[in-house]
Amino acid sequence: MSTCRTCRCRTCACRTRRPSSSTATATLTAATVAGTVAVLRSRSLRWGATRAEVDAALPGDELILHPGLSATRAVTIRANAAAVWPWVAQLGQGRGGFYSYDALENLVGCNIHSADHVVPEWQSVAVGDEVRLHPEGGLQVALVDPGRALVLRGGVPMGTTPPPYDFTWTFVVQDAPGGDSRLLVRERYGYVKAWAPLLVEPFSWISFLMSRRMLLGIKERAERPADLVGASL
Repeated sequence: MSTCRTCRCRTCACRTRRPSSSTATATLTAATVAGTVAVLRSRSLRWGATRAEVDAALPGDELILHPGLSATRAVTIRANAAAVWPWVAQLGQGRGGFYSYDALENLVGCNIHSADHVVPEWQSVAVGDEVRLHPEGGLQVALVDPGRALVLRGGVPMGTTPPPYDFTWTFVVQDAPGGDSRLLVRERYGYVKAWAPLLVEPFSWISFLMSRRMLLGIKERAERPADLVGASL
């Protein structure tokens, strides 16, 4: 066995060992997966929204000035804002539902039945009202600008434990060129406990799937000809 010229040892343990090909492959794979997840997460938080819409101030932003997590999603609807707003106004469990995956929501006892028509009795919404997410709880209306914006605020407790975050859910309807409209939905989480991200961050993926379906559900309903409103989707 040759003697190392650096330390005169006979084991040559001081020589820098090259990483094995399997280690290099694992490192590259991990980096690729991490990068892909980061890109997908970024896209999920701004699905359908333009950079200007993501950066724009919306009603309700002032309620949580420094969110730990914020998501802005949007969809173009081929109907004017006046035709879109009624679907937003009647959101809620026991009302118009959330136009998303009712079956999934009902697996956890939400008892959601999304309406396929506008109900006049559900069009009244005022600050202080509760918009239920579940028969046993919901969010409070923090701000309403009829025809334009609805802001809900609150959180979902875990049994007797208060939610470790403050939350706002904003719906904004804007007129767009050609008689179309843009529907923007923004979620903002203000963490009040250090462990809040452990709960909120994984849920953000579920929120993306449900919010995307909700936006498309409202789009489908608002774009239907008036004589088909109430027909099965």
